[in-house]
Amino acid sequence: MILKDLRIFSQNVCKSNFLINIILEVNHNFDIIFIQEPSWTTLRFIPSSTNPKGVPLLGVPNHPNWLTFARKLSSSNESPRVVTYINIRLLSLWFSLRKDIINHRIIILTFFFNNNSTFWIMNVYSDSSHTALKYLKDTEVNLSNLLIMTGDFNIRDSYWDPTFSHHSILGIVIGIQLFLIILTFVMIF
Repeated sequence: MILKDLRIFSQNVCKSNFLINIILEVNHNFDIIFIQEPSWTTLRFIPSSTNPKGVPLLGVPNHPNWLTFARKLSSSNESPRVVTYINIRLLSLWFSLRKDIINHRIIILTFFFNNNSTFWIMNVYSDSSHTALKYLKDTEVNLSNLLIMTGDFNIRDSYWDPTFSHHSILGIVIGIQLFLIILTFVMIF
């Protein structure tokens, strides 16, 4: 399979599994769905030899038409803040999560093969302290063929959001840092 274009949907769901389920059900024409701030809840109870009621299986919603890519839940206080869903019709592109390159609960780096080339996609959630931007700025990674780095960067400024009432120097500084981070990650051959 040779892919010529990707249809990508990105949404902060504010910890709503209901919203994730609707997005997965309705957006079947998309190839990739980036979710920020998913809710990690008990999906079901799995059998246990030590607990007759079973052990809770924590996770994010799954759907039969989507592959789910997320970091392993280490604790409820440190739950991953991003999830990437890949439409199963793209199985032949061999998508893979790359925690060996970027291993952070607020960034998912995924790669796939297309037409004998490797391509990268990145889903980012940056909190109000801009943790993701600081992490990306301090992490030296050279990725060729980064197709998209998107998500929720929590940068509000009247320059790019006319509904926001004021302009701040912080918005410009962070915007410039984000632009420089993107330039660092994207290398054109």
